[in-house]
Amino acid sequence: PEGSVNIGEFLAIVHALALLVRQGRDCPIYSDSRTAICWVRDKHTKTKLQPTAANRRLFDLLQRGERWLATHTYPNPILKWETKKWGENPADFGRK
Repeated sequence: PEGSVNIGEFLAIVHALALLVRQGRDCPIYSDSRTAICWVRDKHTKTKLQPTAANRRLFDLLQRGERWLATHTYPNPILKWETKKWGENPADFGRK
């Protein structure tokens, strides 16, 4: 509850990459968040959210994600989900 959609998308992409690398799979990952895709590409989040005691765990996860990106490579393309063409991303489960 202390986070943002872009933070959630970033963490989801990084976790998917880590899982797929462990499994040796090179399939694409789709996200409808241009911001999260850019953060992964840049290996750094640029959230305006300020760290607090309530979101400390979230910032720990962001640091872990950034560290993983800085120390690993991956073959998986990260692609923009084209909502206007393809409809709502099934991963959103109608929560928008």
